[in-house]
Amino acid sequence: MFEFAGDWEKPINYLFLAVTAVIAVHAIRYRTEDGKTDVVRLLFGCIAATFFMLVLFQDVLGIVEFG
Repeated sequence: MFEFAGDWEKPINYLFLAVTAVIAVHAIRYRTEDGKTDVVRLLFGCIAATFFMLVLFQDVLGIVEFG
């Protein structure tokens, strides 16, 4: 994903994975005091999870290739 980074591409990918994983887990598991979920947080959590899977499977593991 970060081909411009040269030798730093792999550490940047791992940092990106860590950040998006934290965002996704927090947003998807978030509940209000009443126990209700927030639609906007769920949306952005799912977007973060999608990017996490994209970078993990394509750039880090090299299992699949998207477009």
